[in-house]
Amino acid sequence: MKLLIFGIVASGKTTLAKALSCRLGIPWYEGDCIAWVQDKKTRYKRTPQEQQEVIRRLDAEGDWIVEGCYRESQKILFDLADRVIFLDPPLHVRKRRIFTRYVKQKLGLEACHYKPDRKMLRCMYQWTREFEEERGYYEEILKVYENKLVRVKSKRQLVKVLETGGL
Repeated sequence: MKLLIFGIVASGKTTLAKALSCRLGIPWYEGDCIAWVQDKKTRYKRTPQEQQEVIRRLDAEGDWIVEGCYRESQKILFDLADRVIFLDPPLHVRKRRIFTRYVKQKLGLEACHYKPDRKMLRCMYQWTREFEEERGYYEEILKVYENKLVRVKSKRQLVKVLETGGL
């Protein structure tokens, strides 16, 4: 099974990926970790070609779950996935989650791959605003994959995805 979990910041992608990975015994990967290389000293963005090579290697290994925001450089994931799960909770829920995440990260209660500062907090709200402004663009992309798309807008729908393993 190859699952792509797509959504904007604070939509619940990582939480769902971890839960499905545990339930199905399939490894999960963060789209950010495909896009970025990070070690103790440096952080840099892979080229689109490097990202696609990482994706081809992970695809060759068999089943996978990848979660992330839309990136043109990772569009191939939509084609490779057996199922695309679009997490689309209400805007007010995502805004609350962004702030809650920020507080948890500042207190050291939640790990992250970036520096949890006010600049990053503003970026997350900006990305959320931009997603809403460009929603039509993403909806057009999703139309192409309608035959394998699961749209999740509510907690009840999310529970169903967890119960069915994304099917």
